[in-house]
Amino acid sequence: MEKNTNIKDRKAIDDKFKWKLDKMYSSKEAMDKDINSVKKIIEEVKTYKGKLSNSEGDFLKALKLDEDASRITQNLYVYTHMKQNEDTRISEYQSDASRTEMLSAELSMATSYIVPEIIAMEEEKLNNFLKNEDIAFYKRMIDEILREKPHRLSEKEEAILAATSELSAVPENVYDMLAYADMEFPEIEDEKGQKVRLSHANYSLYLMSKDRRVREEAFEAEFGTYEKYKNTFATTLYGAIKSEIFYSKVRNYSSALEGSLFSDDISVDVYDNLIKAVDDSLPALNKYIDLKRRFLGVDEVHMWDLYVPLASDYEVKIPYEEAQDIILNALAPMGEEYLEIIKKAFSEGWIDVYENAGKKAGAYSWGSYDSHPYILTNYNDDLNSLFTLIHELGHSVHSYYSKKTQPFIYSSYKIFVAEVASTLNELLLINYLLGKSESKQERIYLLNYYLEQFRTTVYRQTMFAEFEKIAHSKMEAEEPLTAEEFTAIYYGLNKKYYGESTACDEIIGLEWARIPHFYSNFYVYKYATGFSAASALSQKILSKEEGARDRYINFLKSGGSDYPLNELRDAGVDMEKKESIEGALKVFESLVEKLEKEIN
Repeated sequence: MEKNTNIKDRKAIDDKFKWKLDKMYSSKEAMDKDINSVKKIIEEVKTYKGKLSNSEGDFLKALKLDEDASRITQNLYVYTHMKQNEDTRISEYQSDASRTEMLSAELSMATSYIVPEIIAMEEEKLNNFLKNEDIAFYKRMIDEILREKPHRLSEKEEAILAATSELSAVPENVYDMLAYADMEFPEIEDEKGQKVRLSHANYSLYLMSKDRRVREEAFEAEFGTYEKYKNTFATTLYGAIKSEIFYSKVRNYSSALEGSLFSDDISVDVYDNLIKAVDDSLPALNKYIDLKRRFLGVDEVHMWDLYVPLASDYEVKIPYEEAQDIILNALAPMGEEYLEIIKKAFSEGWIDVYENAGKKAGAYSWGSYDSHPYILTNYNDDLNSLFTLIHELGHSVHSYYSKKTQPFIYSSYKIFVAEVASTLNELLLINYLLGKSESKQERIYLLNYYLEQFRTTVYRQTMFAEFEKIAHSKMEAEEPLTAEEFTAIYYGLNKKYYGESTACDEIIGLEWARIPHFYSNFYVYKYATGFSAASALSQKILSKEEGARDRYINFLKSGGSDYPLNELRDAGVDMEKKESIEGALKVFESLVEKLEKEIN
């Protein structure tokens, strides 16, 4: 838990562990050339404002200019921000990133007329335009724009709504300032009896402490602090939900939930089926928690015991070179073509491996249409680093296939499917590691690690999704929601999910105030559906179901060429059917049974 004070400068790290961004831009002059090109296109695209319906030529030229400028701008934006992430302290990198942010905003403003003009066009004229082969290339993009037509307002009304966007961001901004800038947590005693200041960063570490006193003290201190500010948090959350409901009503959606799902063409049934399937599977969750109680040797599990790992004395050191071999072996079921892409990532400078002073924390996979994917990670020679690396490689392979197969405008996949590829990689890894485990302690550690991933990604995120649905429904029915109501709803859900196996301490009811995702309305369910889809697809691949691997590879290649549900259906899993979620939950149940055998 101590901060590493011996972090190397970037120049001290061997080049073989750094990504090679100079493949994107080798000089400042090359960047400036592209920036100037975009600026010229911006000036040209402005001249077509009000002219899209004049002729096929004007229509096509505006779309082509927008596409060309967007592609170059994406390359600039990704490069400068990844460069900044190498060392956030370097002012030159900060300046370059700011330049591309302003360029991107300038382009958005210059092309903002395109969507309203397409929507305003006469249907017959637009259909005639689409007979042009070059314009027909944009048909799917145009169809997505036209889907919004029933929910678009007049130009004047849209301008008013656009002007309110800053106001609608106020609740989340207030939340961020209160939670991350103004709040201060008390000191607690760590395992050694030393006073330490609790923080957002170290709270989760103390919840995993071997010392139960430390876990309880951290839990009580965390939520005791939130309780002091519960009325302010309730007001910000009320404002965020009220804002979402306002926009959904103004845009003629039947509910805020329908409005949030619309852009991905997801039916409300998908959301409801997730909640129903998880509700039916709660006995398996409670059985798992009871196994944890038995292993820990306690009379009852409290909410502060949920995160403590089993076999916590088990430690595994996995150097980066060894991680590469493990990953290639774990992903062998995906076939040689898939493995060749992974080998490219390892050998061709895709990955920035180790932490250095000033480097962005965490991990991600990113890249532009004209670059290969890049991965930023802060590898730390442990199991979590291994899982993080194979997770990001899943995103990278998905992006690699999408960009190789799809044209620029259809290459970006939706967030709804984004976590499928990364999670499937993780599932193949856990299957491989369990298959080669040599000791009971190792198997218990691995099973617990995976079950916790499942619990926090499927069960916990679904509980969040259920909280959002209840809160929005009550507010849409014009029922008042205060801190007490939010707390009662959230505590009731914890009782429902964990009540059979835990003491379910009342103060957990305040956790709603701690969840920033509630300010991104109806977003969290995508974690659970993505995990569930990946679980179903991985089982098909591991069981060598005929055609399963090829269908999955084709899914990776589909990018944004179709709606997410259609892409997943073609891959072999129908997320509109409750059975698809139930299949993933059966995997959880089987792993709980394996853990029970190991513990017994």
